[in-house]
Amino acid sequence: MAPSQLLRKFASYPRQHELAVALREIGQIERTLFIIDWLLDADMQRRAQIGLNKGEAHHALKNALRIGRQGEIRDRTAQGQHFRMAGLNLLATIIIYWNTKQLGHAVDSRHSDGLDCSANLLAHISPLGWAHILLTGEHRWPKR
Repeated sequence: MAPSQLLRKFASYPRQHELAVALREIGQIERTLFIIDWLLDADMQRRAQIGLNKGEAHHALKNALRIGRQGEIRDRTAQGQHFRMAGLNLLATIIIYWNTKQLGHAVDSRHSDGLDCSANLLAHISPLGWAHILLTGEHRWPKR
């Protein structure tokens, strides 16, 4: 049985079940221990911040692509909304792919010129940038 299902079952009881109270207390202890680990482990905080920054950069790219409709999807049908989101994901993926390919060419060019391109520096480069791409206009896809 999944823990969430078990807790839902306990929550449906009219009176607090002793096992439910004990499990809730254990959960609070686990959460407290995690918070202590979080506060003491700067590396864990740094890794989480890096992950959050990647997510924010991805959302910023998608928001930039949606700017023509002020970030809204106004299609009334579920199919229309699905196609709109699929198109948005496709455009974001194309930009990320193109950026990755261009970054690879730049690294190869530096290596062929005998310039240093250390892995420590490359770890700070992301293909999620879009400032160099003109995003205005309409994107039309031919029907087949």
